[in-house]
Amino acid sequence: MTDTTNATGTIERITVTAPDISCGHCVASITGAVGALDGVQDVRADEVTKRVEVAFDPSRVTRTSIEATMAEEGYPVQPTA
Repeated sequence: MTDTTNATGTIERITVTAPDISCGHCVASITGAVGALDGVQDVRADEVTKRVEVAFDPSRVTRTSIEATMAEEGYPVQPTA
């Protein structure tokens, strides 16, 4: 992901695993839904690794909101150990 900053200079980056990603449609659904959230700067999903990388402004959107949006699209995030 490219480095981006907001007015306060804070962009958070997360990588999550979504085991149900299996095709290009899955990738498009995730990137479209998560990318539409206010505060998301960049989102990339990979059907091979089943990972989703998101860069976002934490003052405008939360990790919880991002994960909830993914679950609503049918791609729940795998809990971290």
